[in-house]
Amino acid sequence: MNKERVFFGLNVFLSVLRSLGYFFITVLILGGTLSLGIGLGYFAFLVSDTEVPDKETMVKAINDIELVSSFTYDNGEKIADFKSDLVRTRVNSEQISPIVEQALIATEDEYFNVHKGIVPKALLRAVISDITGIGGQSGGSTLTQQLVKQQILTDETTFSRKANEILLALRLEKMLSKEEILTAYLNVSPFGRNNKGQNIAGIQEAARGLFGKNADDLSLPQAAFIAGLPQSPIVYSPYTNLGQIKPDEGLTYGLERKNQVLYSMYREKFIDKAQYEEALNYDLKQDFLPQEIITDQTNNYLYYQVENDTIETLMTKIYEKDNISEADIKKDNNLYDKYYQLAERELRRGGYVVQTTINKNIYEAMNTTAQNSGYILDDGSGNTVQLGSVLMENQSGKIIGFVAGRNYEESQNNHAFNSRRSPGSTMKPIVAYAPAIDTGMIGSESQLSNHARNYPGGGKLTNYGGQSGNEFKSVSKALAVSDNIPVVNLYEKLIERTNVYDYFQKMNSTINPDNFSHLSLPLGTGEVTVDEQTNYYQTLANNGVYQKGYMIHKIVAPNEEVIYEHQDAGIPVFKPATATIMQDLMRHVLNDNNGTGRPAKGALYGLDNNLANADWVGKTGTSELERDYWFIASTPGVTLTTWIGKEDGHSSMDYRWGNNNMQMWAMIANAAYQQQPDLFKVNQRFELDNSVIKSEVSDLTGTKMGNITINGRNINVPGKKVQSYFAQNGAANPDFRFGIGGTDANYQQFWNAHLQPKKTPPKPKKETKPTSREPEKDDEKESDSKDDED
Repeated sequence: MNKERVFFGLNVFLSVLRSLGYFFITVLILGGTLSLGIGLGYFAFLVSDTEVPDKETMVKAINDIELVSSFTYDNGEKIADFKSDLVRTRVNSEQISPIVEQALIATEDEYFNVHKGIVPKALLRAVISDITGIGGQSGGSTLTQQLVKQQILTDETTFSRKANEILLALRLEKMLSKEEILTAYLNVSPFGRNNKGQNIAGIQEAARGLFGKNADDLSLPQAAFIAGLPQSPIVYSPYTNLGQIKPDEGLTYGLERKNQVLYSMYREKFIDKAQYEEALNYDLKQDFLPQEIITDQTNNYLYYQVENDTIETLMTKIYEKDNISEADIKKDNNLYDKYYQLAERELRRGGYVVQTTINKNIYEAMNTTAQNSGYILDDGSGNTVQLGSVLMENQSGKIIGFVAGRNYEESQNNHAFNSRRSPGSTMKPIVAYAPAIDTGMIGSESQLSNHARNYPGGGKLTNYGGQSGNEFKSVSKALAVSDNIPVVNLYEKLIERTNVYDYFQKMNSTINPDNFSHLSLPLGTGEVTVDEQTNYYQTLANNGVYQKGYMIHKIVAPNEEVIYEHQDAGIPVFKPATATIMQDLMRHVLNDNNGTGRPAKGALYGLDNNLANADWVGKTGTSELERDYWFIASTPGVTLTTWIGKEDGHSSMDYRWGNNNMQMWAMIANAAYQQQPDLFKVNQRFELDNSVIKSEVSDLTGTKMGNITINGRNINVPGKKVQSYFAQNGAANPDFRFGIGGTDANYQQFWNAHLQPKKTPPKPKKETKPTSREPEKDDEKESDSKDDED
């Protein structure tokens, strides 16, 4: 009886327990199904706004890595690599050792070869860990997920980011093979620092930077060490930020990580026990490369100018693709900054080879001369006289060489391309004389008033040194000696009939358009760079055709695609007749005895006769209070400018420093010439264009010869017959007001001087017996007669 009760009770208990078990199983199934449904629904919600990229976009994003761009001279020799926070070299799968791949898989993703982008149980473990906080960093991301996170997503730790990571990883596995995913991962991942202290990424730079090997030539211990780096690159790296090998305590972290990788490889049967133990016992410290001190090739004028020009070249390419004009960019600083940053990013990541126009030998010769002979510019004040110079090819606008300053370590201001200074009288040919000839206002022998005058506002206008003349002066003579009064008289009439700014717009001028209404502009009231002023004179030397100065010749992508190549696009600014007349006029500046540029020609004769005998045409310039000295001159081949001045922009120099500048100009010209003489075309000459109108004129009036009625008298136009060159119209007929500028009184004074009757020599007296004094009188008369003949 008692036994039956016991069995009955036990049976009931088991039945209840079984029922409860079924109940809980049912609840668990229902709960699991519900949880799964909720989880899937939540996942769908998290990725609902995600636009899944197509294959082309996704593959491009995955492989979009920073490759080091480099700059070269015109002959392909490297100037420097583009400064980047990261050094990286891409390799293909055949260039990666299988040992590296095995080490990475064993350590980071043991199921890599079988999963479809994610490992569900690892994900579940990671989710539980994130929710409960139990289990610490449990991982859960496959190599595919890590690649997506690095290249497409951000590092934020949110469920939304994780859901998108899963979605894109599944997508990527359908697009790429396992080998392609693994190769991409090894190319993009960071690997700490190399023996130069540089941050490195990609397996190739890791192999080179740690062991001096290629990625396909690593030993087992080396491969295991590198494979362990991506988890914590800086901690595990054997090097400091200076490229020094860490002390033993610092090396311990990376070496222990290497041992973990080796064990994982042994566990996953990539290596056997003997290989494992041999690699484990190997002293890897002996393989680490010693520190290498690198010379920074980027701290100089050349590097930064090339970098800036490259970015602006790429920038133009980008904004033009977006249908944005250069004018839009120039007037909107925010827009400029946006596209500049986009271009900089492209250069930083592109791995481009940028070929410049800079001739290495010429560039180095110019700068060596500036450094070694710069002492001739020092004035003893302790305030350094700086130097800027640009050498440009006339027919192309190619910048062959430049000097941006005397010492980069002392001053980083770029005086060739960035500093804006008063150009002084170097403005006269391009802003006044050339436009006036181009519009037919004047010819080369037209007369300009050099009489004392004031500006319309009352200020006194004088020539250099505070002097003024009392005569009319021809265009050729006024330009040769750089008088101020004649050119201001000319410019005053010129701007009444011509918009001079139109000429400068064609030459990409940065001069404020409002300045063109100022009568003092020909004297240098605007501000320009040395590069800009050189380009204006290149236009005159190139028969009136402007070729924008450029330094970037070609940009080539890693796949050899030429993404940019400079194309000559000459813009006619002045008539060929105008330009060639200006060439002839500026020849006088160097060749005439009183030409302001004659010291430059003399300095050349002291250096190289062939160079001195070249057909040089040019102009000097001095700003107010001798703050700036300029000299610009061209041969048929090139145009060379030098400028000197003090950094602060307001300290003066002695008047003699104008000659010192021309001496420096000659030395730089000779330094460049000795490297490549053919550039200068010393055997060619500037020739007048066939369209030039040649008129016979009076050297005193600049008008045609002939009769004119003055004060009721009909007279012949005074003066000797000379030839005057015109771009259009030709010489004018005789006129009372024959010149430009001056008052009626000035003209009346001129004519009065030529209306006076000519002196006739006295009749000889009859011979008489000489007295003691008569021979002396005869001698005097003879002497007077000779003077009259002269």
